[in-house]
Amino acid sequence: MNRQTLTHTWTDLLRQTEQLVRLRLRAYFAPGDARTDEQPHWAVRDDGSYCSMCLRQATDTEKTLLMLSLAPHLHPAFYDRIIQDFLPNGGDIIEMGGVKNAGNHRGFLPTGETALFIIAGGNIEKRMEVQRLLMGESQLVKQGVIYLEAVKEGEPPMSGRLVVTPEWLSKLLLGKEQRPVFGPDFPAKPISTLLEWPDLVIADKTRQQLEDIRTWLRYNATLIDQWEMHRVIKPGYRVLFYGPPGTGKTLTATLLGKEFNREVFRIDLSQVVSKYIGETEKNLEKIFQRAENRDWILFFDEADALFGKRSNVQSSHDRYANQEVAYLLQRVEDFPGLVILASNFKNNIDKAFMRRFNAVVHFPMPGIAERLKLWQTMIPTKGKLQDDIALKEVAEKYELSGSAIVQAVHYAALQAFSKGNRFMEKDELLAGIRREFEKEDRVFK
Repeated sequence: MNRQTLTHTWTDLLRQTEQLVRLRLRAYFAPGDARTDEQPHWAVRDDGSYCSMCLRQATDTEKTLLMLSLAPHLHPAFYDRIIQDFLPNGGDIIEMGGVKNAGNHRGFLPTGETALFIIAGGNIEKRMEVQRLLMGESQLVKQGVIYLEAVKEGEPPMSGRLVVTPEWLSKLLLGKEQRPVFGPDFPAKPISTLLEWPDLVIADKTRQQLEDIRTWLRYNATLIDQWEMHRVIKPGYRVLFYGPPGTGKTLTATLLGKEFNREVFRIDLSQVVSKYIGETEKNLEKIFQRAENRDWILFFDEADALFGKRSNVQSSHDRYANQEVAYLLQRVEDFPGLVILASNFKNNIDKAFMRRFNAVVHFPMPGIAERLKLWQTMIPTKGKLQDDIALKEVAEKYELSGSAIVQAVHYAALQAFSKGNRFMEKDELLAGIRREFEKEDRVFK
């Protein structure tokens, strides 16, 4: 859809929203005016945008909730300009709620109370309906389009700001989905790959186990819908990848995302794990909330730091650490998408998690056949090996992981290229292998 069409859509919707707000304010200031009984008609053009798609599936009340929350993003002085027409000398309309000077924005921002006032006025029954929608019954809330910001304990919940989530704000206004920005508010980074499934060299048993995950990604949503299994099947899928470093765990996660067109986010544990009580849970909750209604794959690398075995309670610190694991257990189990935990050792993971994994996939060190295929695959097409290098002998003699073989080939290729050679020499390749052995304090022969 072109920008001009999108602009026309929002111009029409903003005009309709203004009519609705003015209608309610006329009813408030002139309760006997017959014109206030008029009800605006939401006209939504089917232009193929996220906006029209979202609004077509919404009720009239949900359409109003969405437009009230979006209005300041389209016109910063939207509410202030209308209120000024009714209160030219200034003043507040307490019943209308709203907040001002919230951070950098200097104008009026809508709250749940604003929605109650505009949609229901003094109609208690209608106000209760709006509250129920905002408290979780609306499909827009369930799908993560809008939400009601939390307030301090004891304050009316409806005094929280009415907010459009960042991802949906980008979809609605720009016509495209925007990735969340890595930082304290979202401690996860997207990962991807240019490789394909044939480039993943793993044991046959491991590849067979991965088929179960691909089957879930391909068919589970349709199965639950058509066979009506919502009440008996947990919504998500939880997988443990375990095995030595460099055996393909991260690559597998990215390939799953690539095949099924899903973003894969690797959780940055350095940004998540905190020594302060309760902070780790808060950091993780930011990720789960953003991912709740997305087709994302969450990848916890070196998951032992978060999902390790619980200790015997000998101090208050142990008690809080165990509570943290319990929280993670429940949160991961409730997540509706695919969660992958990666660990070097299966036994490092808490048994409570082990019982709840849908699949446990072992990534062993590659055998001789896998190592030979890796060597053959990793040699660059425009770079050759000297004739005296027998890759089969190299694969048999040197036990290396896939990532170590990549590093060894890279080293040898760099050495050859820097000398202007078209061939990688045997000494250069062996030097690359020696470097990988030394990294692990292994004896090279």
